[in-house]
Amino acid sequence: MSSKFLSRLGATWLATAVMSTAAAGFAAEPLRVGATYITSGTDPAKGSNGWALTSHGVGENLFTVDRDGKLVPELADKAERNDDLTWTITLQPGRAFSDGSPVTAKALAAGFDNTFANNKAALATGGKLSFAAVDDLTLKVTTEKPVPYIQALFAEWPLVAYTPAANGEALFTGPYSIAAFKTDASITLAPNAHFAGADSRSPVEFRKFGDAQSMTLALESGELDLAFGLPSEVVSRLKTNPDLTIKSFPVGYQYLAFLNTTRPLLADVKLRQALDLAFDRTELAAAINGGEPATGAYAAYFPFAGKNARVTDLDKAAALLEEAGWTKGSNGTREKDGKPLRLLAITYPQRPDLVTMLPVVKAQLARVGVELDTQVVESIQQVASAGDFDIALWAQHTAPSGDPAFFLNSMLRTGASLNYAKYASPEFDAILDRFASEGEPDARVSIALDAQDKLFEDVPASFLVSPVWYVGVSKRLENYQPWGSDYHVLRADIGEAK
Repeated sequence: MSSKFLSRLGATWLATAVMSTAAAGFAAEPLRVGATYITSGTDPAKGSNGWALTSHGVGENLFTVDRDGKLVPELADKAERNDDLTWTITLQPGRAFSDGSPVTAKALAAGFDNTFANNKAALATGGKLSFAAVDDLTLKVTTEKPVPYIQALFAEWPLVAYTPAANGEALFTGPYSIAAFKTDASITLAPNAHFAGADSRSPVEFRKFGDAQSMTLALESGELDLAFGLPSEVVSRLKTNPDLTIKSFPVGYQYLAFLNTTRPLLADVKLRQALDLAFDRTELAAAINGGEPATGAYAAYFPFAGKNARVTDLDKAAALLEEAGWTKGSNGTREKDGKPLRLLAITYPQRPDLVTMLPVVKAQLARVGVELDTQVVESIQQVASAGDFDIALWAQHTAPSGDPAFFLNSMLRTGASLNYAKYASPEFDAILDRFASEGEPDARVSIALDAQDKLFEDVPASFLVSPVWYVGVSKRLENYQPWGSDYHVLRADIGEAK
């Protein structure tokens, strides 16, 4: 949004929010929230903004995953399949955008059309979708390829619900409205007056911190009511502070390593397999003081998670490196044709656990004679998209809609827009194709397990840790309950103390 437009609207929105919260007996000052990430902008069709805006409490989806992990309606009421490629979605009555205009099928169709025209990640499950309003509360959806479970598609993070406004911006339906936005720094939120319970919600000042340590210091000094994503090493200290409550929760994220299959050295599958065997997942979980060694692409509580621990075997790793022609030199580093086995690993500060893991990974690979240069980069998606890395330590929610297909289709299918490993396998793609015609949950579990077996064989990614995250709150938000990973940090039921 333009800064002038936001400034004018922001003053009005915040004044209204302060008056309404004060009238309800709530503190007039905003809730102060900190995290190591923030939306990159207010355009919901750009990059991962759809996810971030939902996380900030601004946007909603037609369907969502609730605190119990169940896929449930949000803006929609139900979805009914007409034939292989068409669905009818009935919207909930009485919902409104933040300007008070009604949520209609026509309004939402305009937003979805914009997203599918501008965000390739939206194409991952059903290809390009088209939309037609049958009446105000009935939306006809036509998919490019069969989607047996469209509720899960509309819970995917690119498909935030919105409508383009006359001024070229977007209108959303969540419990908060954007009052001001400062790129890469902060977002000011006011209670959405047209969302139920607005008078019991305070405005929010959401700040981005460059690193988790500075966010921790801000929490300790009383500058924050909520610090989301605390580094594990500070938790024991913070628990001694009587003014703070520290909460932990398991998340659907996986910490993984993308291996760039197009780099000259990592094009060799034997080298990728050796790296996978050299990772000690138990040691990595211990380093971040939380979580469990990954068994595959999904957290263990999903039915489609891998069933067996990923093996660490240094002897087998060494044998594979020997087979690939990498022999140990006098200094312990492996060499081929007089050149050392030297790789570049990158990660990003917005996920502090990954920064903690990076030197541990370096030490682990050194045990099998692999030298590792390491970099922490701010714009990880830009660097990863350019392919300027061998190994990228990454945090990814691999089942945000409660279904296994989206992650595999969007990040590992040949040619997918988020396929940072540049993995290309017709056999793997053929496994994924089975998702399009199979709606039975047990059968989808079987497809996901087959897909993971192929990934274990080809190793475009190594799955490392299923993490636990930590959140710190002041007494003002001591009733706050974290759930939904970081997809729902700010919610209608934020738990503000009266």
